[in-house]
Amino acid sequence: MAIEQDLDNTGAMFVDKPSRSYLALICTVASLGGLLFGFDTAVIAGTVEKVKAQYDLSELWEGLFASSALIGCIVGAASAGTLGDRFGRKPILIFAALFFFVSALFSAIPPTFPVLIVARVIGGFGVGMASVMAPMYISEFSPPRWRGRLVALYQLSIVIGILAAYGSNLMLFRFSENNPDAFGGQGVFYWTMVQEVWRGMFGAEMIPAGLFFLLLFLVPESPRFLIETGKPTHGFRILEKISGTLTAKRELAEITEAVTREEGSLGELFKPGLRMALIVGIGLSVFGQLSGVNIVVVYGPKILMAAGFEEFGAFLGQVGFGMINLVFTIIAILVVDSLGRRPLLISGMAVVTVTMGIIGVLFVLGRTETTAPETGEIVYSMSRTYGLLIGIMICVYMSCIALSICAVIWILTPEIFPNRIRGRAVSIAVFSNWGTYWVAVSIFPWFVRHFGMHASFFTSAVICLIGTLFFLRFVPETKGKSLEEIEGLWLRTPKT
Repeated sequence: MAIEQDLDNTGAMFVDKPSRSYLALICTVASLGGLLFGFDTAVIAGTVEKVKAQYDLSELWEGLFASSALIGCIVGAASAGTLGDRFGRKPILIFAALFFFVSALFSAIPPTFPVLIVARVIGGFGVGMASVMAPMYISEFSPPRWRGRLVALYQLSIVIGILAAYGSNLMLFRFSENNPDAFGGQGVFYWTMVQEVWRGMFGAEMIPAGLFFLLLFLVPESPRFLIETGKPTHGFRILEKISGTLTAKRELAEITEAVTREEGSLGELFKPGLRMALIVGIGLSVFGQLSGVNIVVVYGPKILMAAGFEEFGAFLGQVGFGMINLVFTIIAILVVDSLGRRPLLISGMAVVTVTMGIIGVLFVLGRTETTAPETGEIVYSMSRTYGLLIGIMICVYMSCIALSICAVIWILTPEIFPNRIRGRAVSIAVFSNWGTYWVAVSIFPWFVRHFGMHASFFTSAVICLIGTLFFLRFVPETKGKSLEEIEGLWLRTPKT
């Protein structure tokens, strides 16, 4: 009440209509962190085979290269929450943008393979930080009735970034194939766009990274962070502009009350009630990564070539996967606040489980063996019909994964934790996300060589089944609830 009286005594004008354009600007700028996340993780798909050939990499080194950014992601995600709770959400996003730009530059011009690895790790710092801060930042601005779709903008931006990476990879690949004598056959542009085109694929990320960095200076700090750190007047003004005076006063009271009852330490997460929130957050991250989606994102061309596609067809198919991902992410955004998080998550993951199993079966049934006449060695190939069916089933898989966990994870994760420790708690969940991602992407080439492509899909199907049962049992519905109400839900009904 004292804070509200102070605000009333400032002589501020009563704001009746919220500024949707202001909220849209804030959420759009923050979601560019997702675009860079998607671009950085997907651009590798077009470079793996070319870098492997240029540096003569083994399967284990191929996996290290493909997953090198994830080392930085793990560190970035682990540190972003603590830094964000101490210094604010916006400064950490600015640092993430810088990491993206530096990584893109030095990935395009590395003189040696070790320098390329270091540049990718630096980009990973940016991805890890953005994956914690951007959805949290959006969540803390968003009115409850719109929060699902606004936070889902982050996932939409990831998908757009993935599609942009696939598209730029395809265009650069076609340019290098069709113009072998471009730029007079010499110079830096010839080197990066024709001779070693993978360099241009990495360098393209400098454009969105620079834009993200500049636009961040146009948006404010999170109002919840400002209120929690002793700047209620400043935080209230931002809430007022977004939601109107009456709603802002109610939100201020809720945030203030939540702050007074929070201990502000991670130890709180291990107590009954909120311990379940931590388990759910980690479960979303681990099962989300082991669903296989980022295996398709990173190794899509490799999977399609194993299914019998030519190199250009594999690149084109990967763009198709990106388009499907985009369309169904948009659908998820439109329905997540009406249908709810649980129905999308559970039904989508059930279909994903089935499609992963079917793809594994198709790889077994479509495989043929022939003997090379010159050497007598056994050569394995894939039936064209089965290869086409595999491509279709991957499209079904991508549509369902985009509609379910890929959209829901970035909404639920920042929603389910208490305000004051949200940054650190989300870091734990996202750390689990990137750690699992790193393991999966690192071992995939080795796993396929020793056990076969079919085995990787059967393994993912089993994991997805376990994940679906976990979500059915433990994940609550949060649509339409304020962040403070969700916190109270865990505290009122502790489950573990």
